[in-house]
Amino acid sequence: MDAVSQPQHGGDLQRAVAAYGGDLADWIDCSSGIAPWAYPLPAVPDHIWQRLPDQDQALLLAAQKYYGCEHLLALAGSQVGIALLPKLRPACRVAIISPTYAEHHWQWQHAGHEVSAISSEQVDEYLESSSIDVLIVVNPNNPSGQQISAAILLGWHKRLAQQGGCLIVDEAFADCAPAESLLPHAGKTGLIILRSIGKFFGLAGIRLGFIACEQPLLEEIKQALGPWHISGPALWAGQIAFSDTAWQAAQQQRLLANQAWMIDTLSEAGLRPSGSLPLLHWCPTPDAKALHSQLAQQKIWCRLFDQNNHQGLRFGPVAEHQQAQFKTRLWAALGNEIA
Repeated sequence: MDAVSQPQHGGDLQRAVAAYGGDLADWIDCSSGIAPWAYPLPAVPDHIWQRLPDQDQALLLAAQKYYGCEHLLALAGSQVGIALLPKLRPACRVAIISPTYAEHHWQWQHAGHEVSAISSEQVDEYLESSSIDVLIVVNPNNPSGQQISAAILLGWHKRLAQQGGCLIVDEAFADCAPAESLLPHAGKTGLIILRSIGKFFGLAGIRLGFIACEQPLLEEIKQALGPWHISGPALWAGQIAFSDTAWQAAQQQRLLANQAWMIDTLSEAGLRPSGSLPLLHWCPTPDAKALHSQLAQQKIWCRLFDQNNHQGLRFGPVAEHQQAQFKTRLWAALGNEIA
């Protein structure tokens, strides 16, 4: 199998400063798919800092209501689940719909599994030949924005489960598109779903996510993680954010408005996205590497994808107070003047 380098990720603004100069404040960072409007948490009470994090039910109950799912376990970010799942299964054959979040490929290959990067059009062929044990789908996909219907995913899951396999669906970007979520079906044998609070709520720093799956696997994961695997402040913050439905509705509207602005702005500059979500915009181009450098010289930091046959730039949201600068710098990077 081909070796896969340990992935780089967006949000690494220090790397941009080291390579292209300036101060952090000089940059427009749209390299991650994290909302620029963070949930406005109050001050953390002293007792939250001073006590070991209780495994009480407040966060779990709030998450179950928000997700409409009872088969949940909190994680210190969905990345914990991505790293742990390959260690809980004997060496097997894994297929990942690609291009996508590179940690999935890295973690499964690093754990000794045989990993194939496939397209969504190839899934039926692989299932027909019984040549995979685990199928991994990021839905909606990062970076392409592709969304696969729940009906298709459930069909794939049924065929995998009949063969003793499993379907893993990473729904890190599903908060703005919940209709195709598989969380209502959580608990089925061979179905694993990952969710993240960091992106939609703009709270990536608290490191909080969830895994939904059948109860025996939940118990196995819980034992593997041990006690106090989530910080007290994260438990506290998540419960508050999940319970604030008015803020969530306002955040949906902010992100949808921002999505429309980003599509128009990128398209006017000649970088029309081929796929778009409220939290990411995918612009495939054979000139991705050069354009990424030109944008960085203008202090715009976006996410470069330059692997195999997948070259492109992914842009996250840009907050209102930076939109005028973003547009000016974008056009300058592309050698144009705003009309």
